[in-house]
Amino acid sequence: MKKVMVGMSGGVDSSVAAMLLREQGYDVMGVTLKMFGDEDIAEAQKEGKTCCALSDVLDAREVAHKLGFEHLVFNFKDCFRECVMEQFAQSYLCGRTPNPCIECNRHVKFGKMLLRAQELGYDYIATGHYAVIAYNEQSGRWELRRPADRSKDQTYVLYAMTQEQLSHTLFPLGSLDKPQVRALAEKAGLVNSNKPDSQDICFVPDGDYAGFIRRFKDVETPHGSFVDTKGKVLGEHKGIINYTVGQRKHLGISLGKPAYVVRKDIEANTVTLGDEADLYTKSLIADDFNLISVAELTAPMRVTAKTRYSQKEQPATVSYLGNGEYKVEFDEPQRAVTSGQAVVLYDGDVVVGGGTIK
Repeated sequence: MKKVMVGMSGGVDSSVAAMLLREQGYDVMGVTLKMFGDEDIAEAQKEGKTCCALSDVLDAREVAHKLGFEHLVFNFKDCFRECVMEQFAQSYLCGRTPNPCIECNRHVKFGKMLLRAQELGYDYIATGHYAVIAYNEQSGRWELRRPADRSKDQTYVLYAMTQEQLSHTLFPLGSLDKPQVRALAEKAGLVNSNKPDSQDICFVPDGDYAGFIRRFKDVETPHGSFVDTKGKVLGEHKGIINYTVGQRKHLGISLGKPAYVVRKDIEANTVTLGDEADLYTKSLIADDFNLISVAELTAPMRVTAKTRYSQKEQPATVSYLGNGEYKVEFDEPQRAVTSGQAVVLYDGDVVVGGGTIK
């Protein structure tokens, strides 16, 4: 009997994933990952959130008990703090806009948790992500594919998975949609069948990224100048970490017309404001790239690509420039392509790979 360690957040998706694997005959153990220190959890609860709180652990444990398998809690808070929270804050301070879910998947869920599972003799890990893993006999590579429920597609935040990780991971929800998952949970009498989905970055429950960074890094970012696209000073900004490309609201400046953040210059400590038309670009350069469906890119390849989680993929061509850098050229200009975000490439339903926008 194959053994699988299921990451259980306390939510309905991971609970149903564990239930399905149990029904399929796997030897299941559930684990909840403790990501924060108690003081971080207490701060999150002030905002009415419960991510990683005791109630989530209890929900996961109750599901495991009902379904008849063991449940443990692993303390991964040091890894999470260093690889996710620290990286997030430092990236913002460098003028970029990172996606911490990608780093959490890369380093914690499919990095440290998989290593722990293998140390304990488990064949696989599993989560409640909406995605599909399949082996391509022709290419001899494991592939990451889009799920049946396109509205819940999470492949964008999973593009960093390696061949080793894909070969030892199960995604039981890939063929289901969210209403089916909730119906299965309700039918089984699971305590969290109607539990709301988490929407926020778990360690910034109030959405105040700048406030988190100031507290986490104990820094105050200096004020600087708003400038127009020709370099003319328009006014004073309150610190670069308060702004992101594409932002229109809460700029703290009135120009008599709509203004958008189109660029940030960390060296000059300036935030460039412009018209919406100034947000569009036809190409980008990305590094820190991970290829999945192909081992290497030896010639330009036609793909579809997305530069934000919620964006619909757009037709493009990707080329390898050397030195770990890839160029993505879109057929049509794209809005608010942002340094620090991910660009993820697709060939139909198959993830080709992805990287970090420079």
